[in-house]
Amino acid sequence: MNFYRLLILAFFFLSGPIAKSMDPPKAKPEFTEANELLDRFHLAAAKARFADYFSCFSEDAIFLGTDAKERWNVTEFKQFAKPYFDKGKGWNYEKKDRHILVSRDGNHASFDEILNHIPGDGKAENGYGTCRGSGVLRKVEGKWKIEQYHLTIPIPNELAKEIVQSIRIKKANQ
Repeated sequence: MNFYRLLILAFFFLSGPIAKSMDPPKAKPEFTEANELLDRFHLAAAKARFADYFSCFSEDAIFLGTDAKERWNVTEFKQFAKPYFDKGKGWNYEKKDRHILVSRDGNHASFDEILNHIPGDGKAENGYGTCRGSGVLRKVEGKWKIEQYHLTIPIPNELAKEIVQSIRIKKANQ
């Protein structure tokens, strides 16, 4: 009799984690909504839809660009982006891979994504190639908003010292 009780207890203990692993984060509404926000964000940029693009940000959001000097609050980033969007020229980044980690309370998420920059002229050699976006999302009045977005150009390790040296030379000549 004790053997059967032990077997039943083992089944319940083992089935809990198995049930959870069958429910991947991607299936949860928080994950889906966060993913949709980032897709909408990139689509609005590609179509140069200024209002749609900036509606994806929280009021106190920060955008970190590829240049170390590019740390903008939403107002500053709007000023930077508006002339481009007014000309119908946003920026087109195609998602290759994305990871989203939603907090336990479901109100915050961190993400990182690999993107391919597609330049306006369609010529790959004129674009930035592989880029990485990362940041933080926050629920604002029940909807996901970008609290921080950081765009980078990943540098292969074997090129890092050469790039750093080029940056040092440029700074020294300014």
